[in-house]
Amino acid sequence: MSEKKGKPIDLSKVTPDEKMKYEIAEELGLLDQVLQKGWKSLSSKETGRIGGLITKKRREASNNHRNVN
Repeated sequence: MSEKKGKPIDLSKVTPDEKMKYEIAEELGLLDQVLQKGWKSLSSKETGRIGGLITKKRREASNNHRNVN
């Protein structure tokens, strides 16, 4: 059994990629569910939506970085 299970998540100590994932979950109204039941409680549709938005934000950030230089 995982030792992480049951421990509260400290959002100030997550990596930037994880932080983006939590921010998107919050935008979609899923953060409470994730914090209470974990990522496994999400449907594949919800998980895919989060992954798609992460990819979109990364692509936009990369394009913005290229346009600045």
